[in-house]
Amino acid sequence: MKDRKPLFHAEIVNETGVNGQAFVKNGGLNVKLSSPLSDEEGTNPEELLGLSFSTCLNATIQSLLKARGKENESRVEVHVDYMREPNGIGFFFNVEAFAKIEGLPFEESEEIVKEAENRCPVSKLLVGSQTVSVTAVEQF
Repeated sequence: MKDRKPLFHAEIVNETGVNGQAFVKNGGLNVKLSSPLSDEEGTNPEELLGLSFSTCLNATIQSLLKARGKENESRVEVHVDYMREPNGIGFFFNVEAFAKIEGLPFEESEEIVKEAENRCPVSKLLVGSQTVSVTAVEQF
């Protein structure tokens, strides 16, 4: 895959772990970071993952709706829990994405959400994880 020309390229830098700043090199996003276990102001990897996943999944849903000639509104919420491994050594993320499409029969919404899960680039990164789920919902 390395020999293919990318449609977009980003370079993101972190030199401080969860205590400091992370930024996009081209002058884009610059965020203050903090540990999810502290009361310090800032964001953390869980929140950044949730933002990335919810944005990508909802953009994919919107693209699929547009391809079907539909203009329905959609919403994606991603819940990310920072969990300790059962053996007490290390941590993992439990990620649950919930998607709702307004004004469609629920079965059709489920179909579109499932297709979006299979097409979303962030979802593709997470595929096969036992701690990630995507669910169509009728209400939030």
